[in-house]
Amino acid sequence: MDLNISESTPSFRAKDDDGKNQIVELLLREKILNDRQVNYASRVLAKLDTPRSMLAVLKELDYIDNDLIKDTVRRSRVPMCIGNLLVELGYLSLEELQRALKIQREDTTHRKLGQILLERRLIDEHTLIEVLSLQMGFPHFDPDIEEIDQRLFNRANSRWYASHDVIPIRDGDQGVVIAFADPLDRKDLEAVKQVFGNKFVPGIARKNSIKLAVRRCLTGASREKILPSDENSISRLVDDIVMAAIERDASDIHIEPLKENMRVRFRTDGVLIHFQEFQKDILPALTNRIKVLCDVDITEKRRHQGGRFYYEYAGGHVDLRVSFFVTVYGEKIVLRLLNRKGVLINIEDVGLSQRMEDRFKEDALYMPSGVILITGPTGSGKTTTVYSCINHINDPETSIITAEEPVEYIIDGIAQCSINPQINLTFKETLRHIVRQDPDVIVIGEIRDNFSAEIAVQAALTGHKVLTTFHTEDSIGGLVRLLNMNVEAFLISSTVVSVMAQRLLRKVCPACAAPYKPSPTDLKRLGYTPRDIRGATFRKGHGCSQCQYTGYSGRIGVFELLILDEHVRSAIIDQKTSQEIRLISIETTGLVTLLEDGIVKAAAGLTTIDEIIRNLPRLQKPRDLGELRRLLEG
Repeated sequence: MDLNISESTPSFRAKDDDGKNQIVELLLREKILNDRQVNYASRVLAKLDTPRSMLAVLKELDYIDNDLIKDTVRRSRVPMCIGNLLVELGYLSLEELQRALKIQREDTTHRKLGQILLERRLIDEHTLIEVLSLQMGFPHFDPDIEEIDQRLFNRANSRWYASHDVIPIRDGDQGVVIAFADPLDRKDLEAVKQVFGNKFVPGIARKNSIKLAVRRCLTGASREKILPSDENSISRLVDDIVMAAIERDASDIHIEPLKENMRVRFRTDGVLIHFQEFQKDILPALTNRIKVLCDVDITEKRRHQGGRFYYEYAGGHVDLRVSFFVTVYGEKIVLRLLNRKGVLINIEDVGLSQRMEDRFKEDALYMPSGVILITGPTGSGKTTTVYSCINHINDPETSIITAEEPVEYIIDGIAQCSINPQINLTFKETLRHIVRQDPDVIVIGEIRDNFSAEIAVQAALTGHKVLTTFHTEDSIGGLVRLLNMNVEAFLISSTVVSVMAQRLLRKVCPACAAPYKPSPTDLKRLGYTPRDIRGATFRKGHGCSQCQYTGYSGRIGVFELLILDEHVRSAIIDQKTSQEIRLISIETTGLVTLLEDGIVKAAAGLTTIDEIIRNLPRLQKPRDLGELRRLLEG
């Protein structure tokens, strides 16, 4: 959605002068509430130990509910600020709103309040649409091709729709009902008048939903009413969902049962994005169809299950790893798209700075033995980095063997084992045999427990090189977690040669990027002042069709490389704290933290400060930009 709708007042009042908020006053005026109920709620509120809003107390007393509140606000058309509504409806705290308004005042790019709230992930886009609809008194839509009048749609051509974020829905008693991304946009309003006449009813919808509906109308796509008993329709729906995810370069598909319907979301560039909602009654049939593809038990609905299937389409193929999770509303399904492009990334292309890449190769990958740990949370790109390392060191003179769950890329010339617990081919069983295969390099998909940690260390002690992944927040955390797994400190000190932590940050969309200055508040959160970032070129995308109006396109790696030296090894043996080991590493090994690497990449216009704040741990005050560039770029 194009959020060209700003807070209409420079300041915000959570309550009127007499202490009652605007919505409570409105409910009193409309005789939905009476003074006795409000006074009783006030006494209850005064006795609570934790802060609560008046509306929350009134709802808990069953005097009102959200539907009643929204209907009253919509009917009354009383002018209310969007921030006021969000707070009073309980979507946002007063403190969160005040922080967002402060950022808005300091923002040199003049972002709207709604955009700031979305970027900070304080609300989602559906909440914003709903509350904007209340504020302006317009209906809100999720345009469905089935309800769009094609005759009305055909009044304009594709070029017109490309220039205006609107779509006609149907003929109404008061005129043509039209969904706008921004019903206050003068350019779009004038364009609509020229095509559809002065008599129309404006509504509000997400920009992405409008674009998708327009594209479907232009291509003649349609979506008939899906019947749970129609196996062909259910099969086509699964195909449509998977293909839509592939087209959007999604990494995961979330099929989620809700109270009233079923929601589908895609994870694109690390962020969940709403795709579509469907009627709830098709969920069992849809679940069974996916279970059949995965060859799992379709009669089992009380236990979590997992499986995978191979999907071919005109442009290629994709492996899907599927998880079925039992919830109170039905089975939630998550499909992970694996080996989407089937192309290995070279170590030179993962995103390491030149000096970090050279050092990682010389002091880690080219070492004859030792443990190399790649760490980070789920979805941080660890597996991609491990495969790029394997591909780099793979040659006819080296024996490489892997234990993975699952094998995500097939690499010619190495022995890869895919773990399958269903036939007792477990990590433990595989690792017992792997050292008997005379390997030079052992790749362990993940250190999961003390046993796999001990195998990695023992293999390194006997002259093998070991590559593996670990779930830790930063590089120092990898060492500390090994200690917590009861691996002896002297063994860690003598076998681990390198720990590389990483994250993936969204890249600024090159098609709509523009320079901007970070706000003093954002810089302060990083421990910086404007003076510390002199010479930086910060950029931010404003949203376009190429990035689905997110301002981001693709992702870039951010890294923290620790090469152990004698000082760090001594600190491990002495079992110093993680903070002490971190300070020693920064001082003696030239460690650049995840936060610092992210700042350098943001200062080069590759990502944004918002992404850094959202994703990277802030465990240490970053050094100034000049010193960081010297350490990373030379």
